Formats: sequence, structure tokens, C-alpha cells
Amino acid sequence: MFWRSWTGEDEIIEAAKNGHNIIMTPASHVYFDAYQVPEEDHAKEKFAIGGFTSVEKVYGLNIIPEALPKEFHKYILGAQANLWSEYIKTPEHAEYMVLPRMTALSEVVWSSQEHRDWSDFKVRLTKMKERYDAMGLNYAKHVFESD
Repeated sequence: MFWRSWTGEDEIIEAAKNGHNIIMTPASHVYFDAYQVPEEDHAKEKFAIGGFTSVEKVYGLNIIPEALPKEFHKYILGAQANLWSEYIKTPEHAEYMVLPRMTALSEVVWSSQEHRDWSDFKVRLTKMKERYDAMGLNYAKHVFESD
């Protein structure tokens, strides 16, 4: 049995202590139908359901709750992103909503929290940008325009 969590950590800790395998999917970090820019910039953004989930926020996700005792970490199997598509009418819009947040989530899932570095990731993300361009993908460019 798998437990998917999109709410608070208390239920995750309880589920892990009861031996349930868990896929983390917190609405605060991995709902990719949210805007990628703050509210004051929503008018310049492709339509989204609401909220704000930047690439940096996705990258900051720790899928292991700090309060979870180490012996239960094995029950956290990973994370999943969500893209509710009722307002997304084209594949290009879906690409825009997912990229580059999907790249950030990939590193979050495959790397331990202590081995992640946002500044280093942003440098490497510019290489991914070249790949997105070479493949003709439609992606959000906000993370490349900041600083």
C-alpha cells in the first residue's frame, strides 16, 4: 500500500511509523499547475490555477520530514509532481508549466538535502536550458532571467 501526501507532515510521520510506503506530493512544492511567478506578475504569465511555486521553491523541498525518526526514512520512496490540466489546452502549455520545475524535482528526489546547492543547480540548469532549446520545448524562463 502506498500513501500519497499533499498535506501536513503529521500524517506522513504516522503513516511511516505504521510501515506505509510514502510518495511525497506536497501541494506547497509540487503542484505544477500553480503560477511560477508571484501574484503581482500573474498577468504576464500563462494561465494557471493559482498559487505560486517557483523553481527555487521546488528545489527547496525536503522529502524527508525533519521530525521523522531515521529508522522510518526508508518508507519515503520519493515524490511526484502534479499538473491538473483542465485549464491547459495544448502540449506547449503543459511543457511550460512543467519545465524547468520538473528538472528541479528530479534533483530533489535523487539527491540528499545536504548535497544540494541552489547556486550550483542554477549553473547546471543553464545546460538544461540548452537542451530544452535544442529539443524545441516550451519552458518557463523566469529562473534564467532573475539575479
